[in-house]
Parts: sequence; structure tokens; C-alpha cells
Amino acid sequence: MNRHTAMNVMGWPLAAAALAVVLGAARARAADENVVVLKAAMVQDEDGNPLAAGKKAAEELKQAMGEIPLKAVIVSECFEDRENKEQLLEGVCSVLPAEKVFGAATYGSFAQEGSAGFDSVALLGIGGEGVGVATALVTDMGTAQLTFDKDQALIRQRLLAAGKKLAGSLARTGNDRLLVLLADAHSPKNQFLVEGTQQAVGKGFPITGGCANKNAGQTFVYYQGKLHADAAVALMLSGDFSVSLAGRQANENEKVIATAKEGAAAALAAAKGKPVAVLAFDCAGRRGKLKKVEDELAAMQGPLGRELTLFGCYCAGEIGPVDTPDKDPAALCGGSGWHVMFTVLAR
Repeated sequence: MNRHTAMNVMGWPLAAAALAVVLGAARARAADENVVVLKAAMVQDEDGNPLAAGKKAAEELKQAMGEIPLKAVIVSECFEDRENKEQLLEGVCSVLPAEKVFGAATYGSFAQEGSAGFDSVALLGIGGEGVGVATALVTDMGTAQLTFDKDQALIRQRLLAAGKKLAGSLARTGNDRLLVLLADAHSPKNQFLVEGTQQAVGKGFPITGGCANKNAGQTFVYYQGKLHADAAVALMLSGDFSVSLAGRQANENEKVIATAKEGAAAALAAAKGKPVAVLAFDCAGRRGKLKKVEDELAAMQGPLGRELTLFGCYCAGEIGPVDTPDKDPAALCGGSGWHVMFTVLAR
């Protein structure tokens, strides 16, 4: 073997090693580019300053997201009066891009660190190159001043049309995974809005969400940092991840606690892959039945643990799989009350 031949033969292991390094780096970059990250932040306002509370929550969320590109932020806030809500949003949007801020007025929120009621805000950041978010808004639904007892037929007609219009205006992809619906349409009105939405996305498509606080002056949903009443917001999440859903209904202390644990466990057990985050849209009425508010969260954390991102809010009507655990949850998505609706995102 001459010297040139020997050098060539000895070079093969070095070339192979170099190629492995390059391929490994490429795979790492691809994994980074395809990441799906959801993080939550929650702030209880102790100083009567919604502007500062919104800013603080946004700063905490921004820090939690790090360098991950933010696709959308979902806001759950419980401040009284429009002026306070506008200040809260101003604080959030002073740190985060207003065009990425969506959400609703609620009766409070919860995350892994605990539950918060009046004068609180929780944010869910959705980011990473592995997730896409398309959004839509429908306004002037025409049902805010109607009562279910007197105007059921008209409510049904208008909300079916509003839901179909809302979902039909979403930019769609072949990788759509979950529709999050936030609406000024409290239970039992919400069932018709979901039915209208399903006319556009299909009966079996996974849908979750909740309805804004129904008290006078509290009924706002948020789209790109602006308040809207008599309106609904949709966020379509797409990407290389899976979703699993479970809904449970109860209206007594012990059953509220038990169903929170059962629902969380069911959604987690059905997850395909490693869980990324959990969304929980809970009924404010369920919260009102608890002797200790923290008991329900503790029950959820039994199966979920305390490390997985959890974003929850208390609503005036919930959207997701109605409580029939023996059937496919995605096929049973609807609008109801007295429920906690869990969605686990996994990869």
C-alpha cells in the first residue's frame, strides 16, 4: 500500500465522523425548528393596578418563552369594569405584540402555582416553529340582549350563522389539530355557536374553549388586543402534535373534585406522545360549589403532576366533549355548563 492509498483509507473514519457531526447538527436544528412550546404565567393584582399586573404577567410569560417565537397569547382576566380591562390589556400589549393577544374576561384562572379570582390575569403563550395559529373574529352576533327562555329560536338561528361564519373564515391547513373557541355566548347559548362552528370544521373535529363572564360589563372577548362584546374568537392550532380531550360534569363539592381528577387522567391517558401542555376550561359554577377552591386544582395535579404547563380559567359555559366517557370525546364536542374540559397537547 503506498502512502497516498494509506491516507485515503485512513481518511474514511474521519470523513464519516465529520459527516455524523454535520447530520447530528442538522437533526438538532430541525428539532429546534419544529418545537412546540406552551407556557403559562399568572399574576394576582395586590395593588389595584391592572396596567402593572398585565405588564408583569406579560414579562413573566416572555421570560418563560425565552427565544421561542411567539405565535399567540391567550388571556384570561378577572377585573371589573371596561376601564380596568383596557388597562390590563394595555399592560400586556406594552410587552407582547398586540396582534398576537386574544382571550376573554373570566371568573378567574388557575395554573400550576395555584388559583386566582378577582383582580387576576393568566396568560398562555403558544410558540415554536412546530405550531401554526390562524385566528378569526365574528362580531355583532345579535344575541347579547336575548334570553334563552324567550328567544331560543332566534338565538339558535343567529349563533349557528355566527359559528359557521367564524370557523369558515379561518385560514386552514392540512395539519389543523385543535380549534379554541372563546365567546360572549354563555351556557346554554354556547351549544348553538358550537353547532354552527361544526358546520364549517366537521362534527368530529376537536374543539375546546369557554364563554366569557356573563355579568353586565364583563362579557368581553379579546382579539388582537382589543375588546369586543357580542362576539366570538377562534384560534386554529396546527402542526406536528396530537390532542386528546376529556370533559366531566358535576355540581357538588365532592363530585367536582372527583371529576376534575377523572377528566385530567382521561385526557392524559389518551395522549399520543409526550405531553406538552394542558388546557382546562372550567365552570365558574363548579368553583362556587367547592368548600376550598384549591381542592379542585390539587385533584387535577394528581394525574398531571406539577411540572406540565397548565392553563385554566373559570367560564360561564364550557366547550369540549360533553360528559359521556364511554364514547369518542372528539365526536362529542359541544357547548355545555357545569363541565371542566381538558385538552392535552402531546408530541
